[in-house]
Amino acid sequence: MNINDSNYEEIANQGLPIVLDFWATWCGPCKMISPIIEELSTEYEGKVVVGKVNIEDEAEDLIAEFGIRNVPTVLFIKDGEVVDKVLGAASKSKFDEKIKALL
Repeated sequence: MNINDSNYEEIANQGLPIVLDFWATWCGPCKMISPIIEELSTEYEGKVVVGKVNIEDEAEDLIAEFGIRNVPTVLFIKDGEVVDKVLGAASKSKFDEKIKALL
């Protein structure tokens, strides 16, 4: 799911934990984890919102709100608060472990 400034509030109001992957088209490590993020989105559908935020496209407010300085940055959000994050590329098992901690 693509998330940007215009749809984030609606997604946040669903009450589910959220995983936000901040990425860019020119970012090599972002391309490495993209298939992992997509797999997790399918695996946790209905339990966790897993979304991608393209920092090059309509996400200035989210970038500022979450203080994003590097990509990829993956945030784990529960009850509106960032409870964990991963900077840079990581294995599927690491992302899976952090998502399970949200539930």
